[in-house]
Amino acid sequence: MNKNVILLPLGLAMVAAASAKDQPVSGYVKKDGTYVAPHVQTSPNATKADNYSSKGNVNPYTGKEGTVDPYKVPILRDARPLK
Repeated sequence: MNKNVILLPLGLAMVAAASAKDQPVSGYVKKDGTYVAPHVQTSPNATKADNYSSKGNVNPYTGKEGTVDPYKVPILRDARPLK
């Protein structure tokens, strides 16, 4: 019983802190005619490790676990060699 009394407020505080950075985005139509549904996004910052899609994080709205490695260096496929 005591653990629940301590953990519940802590969990609620964590959810409130995470949602404090969220911004609603209205639906819109892209130039190619594709409709983008309204959604919620986090405020921009300088790190990729705190994104919902990053490994180790869980999207509080969908419950989906992140799968993207935020530290992986992207491979440039169209890069041309320097002369």
